[in-house]
Amino acid sequence: MTAPHQAAGPLVGIRILDLTWMLSGPYCTMLLADMGADVIKVENPTGDPMRAVGPYMADDSERHFGGYFQSVNRNKRSIVVDLKTDDGRAELLALASTSDAVVENFRSGVLERLGVGYETLREVNPALVYASLRGFGDPRSGATELNDRPAMDYIAQAMSGFMSVTGPPGEPTKAGLGIGDLFPGAITALGVVSAVLSAQRTGEGQYVDIAMYDAMVSLCERIVYQYGYTGEDPIPAGNRHPLWSLYNTFEARDGFVCISAVFAHEWANLADVMGRPELAVDQRFASDEARLVHDDEANEIVAAWIASRTRAEVLDAIGTRVPAAPVQTASDLFSDAHLRQREMIVEVEHPGSARPAAIAGSPFRFTETPAGVRTRAPLLGEHGDEIRQELAAAATDGADG
Repeated sequence: MTAPHQAAGPLVGIRILDLTWMLSGPYCTMLLADMGADVIKVENPTGDPMRAVGPYMADDSERHFGGYFQSVNRNKRSIVVDLKTDDGRAELLALASTSDAVVENFRSGVLERLGVGYETLREVNPALVYASLRGFGDPRSGATELNDRPAMDYIAQAMSGFMSVTGPPGEPTKAGLGIGDLFPGAITALGVVSAVLSAQRTGEGQYVDIAMYDAMVSLCERIVYQYGYTGEDPIPAGNRHPLWSLYNTFEARDGFVCISAVFAHEWANLADVMGRPELAVDQRFASDEARLVHDDEANEIVAAWIASRTRAEVLDAIGTRVPAAPVQTASDLFSDAHLRQREMIVEVEHPGSARPAAIAGSPFRFTETPAGVRTRAPLLGEHGDEIRQELAAAATDGADG
């Protein structure tokens, strides 16, 4: 049974049991909730510890949760279930029997020790999809010596090779955002939807095993094929690209601008914009291969042209002839008309505050089944009564049937 406040999106009618915490798992289930799934966040009596992580609204004296929790737990319902008790375990089994999928991101063996692992839940619902998102995967689909190791975003970025090619040369650098959590979370969401489609077709559920390490290696596909083809480790290129020129970030009078003129026609257009049409036929730059060899010279020419101009002047001059963009800050995003028009900055209620909070919107656009942010993150156990009433109604229907 789908909750009334979740009656929109292509996944309406799909129920997801969310046993996740931190960032990777909640981001996965957030994507599913944005697309209309009824996501029931199962929390222990003290709640997801991320509820206590800020930042907080300035006038929020109640502090039910901060921005971290609000951002990735919108559109969900919360129920408190104590899995350390017999009643709690029985309640989870009942929830699993009425759900299409379970998603969890605990370390391997945690839920098995509590008596609610995959094999147990599958007994009550053979069509159930069970997805785990761990640092190094689950032994069920590929046992390794790393399965039991803890992992965080930083660890996945480091081990996957991502950090080895990020930042300036000589200094491994992590991404400014939790890409080691977010990308595996998105991959898990895709795995869940795919497995649910299979279960609807066959009546058989399955285990979906996603490792953060594996997902990040797939994200780093370029360095894998580079080494596979050349036998040489790719190195950091800063804001340039090791395989293309002209591709870089340049400093204008009031900030930075990114330009990608990697094809001959784009370079010719940029040369014309700069008032240097002769550069389009200059043998140092006329072909993609030659321009890569002379990448330093090409960058120096473009940098000199940009240095005396503002970002607006550079972008106005380029127009649509070459891919170019300003390097924006968070405050820039809030004033971006494109993002407002596409509802990528949305406001939601924040309990304890007199004003709404702003969070990132949903990137999904469907013409017939609109997705999006519909409700704020839930209070701890806020929907427990209504979910239990739904379980009771389902049990009655089952008995009558």
